[in-house]
Amino acid sequence: QVQLVESGGGVVQAGGSLRLSCAASGRTFGRYGMGWFRQAPGKEREFVAALTGSGDATIYADSVKGRFTISRNNAENTVSLQMDSLKPEDTAEYYCAAQVSPTRSWYDPYSYGYWGQGTQVTVSS
Repeated sequence: QVQLVESGGGVVQAGGSLRLSCAASGRTFGRYGMGWFRQAPGKEREFVAALTGSGDATIYADSVKGRFTISRNNAENTVSLQMDSLKPEDTAEYYCAAQVSPTRSWYDPYSYGYWGQGTQVTVSS
């Protein structure tokens, strides 16, 4: 079992930055690939970024590439999402998730078996 708790959301002006954090329970955190997803009202949950258990490989959605950076600290059981140059279209509830089905695509929410409760990010224009 892995429990995930996100923090760091808030309201920011366009062009600003936020750093989201996800704290995980459990001693096997480093075995899990981790991802960030987001969901805006009336829209489907969409992939944002992910990285491998060791953190040596990352992948990003095209919409955030070059602006967001995902990282992890396995010693502290945390995964972070640094978000720069934020845009109003980045407004959404952001979720971190632990991957339990590595054979599925990183982009597929069904690849992830553990989810946090979410943290709201609002970008004003």
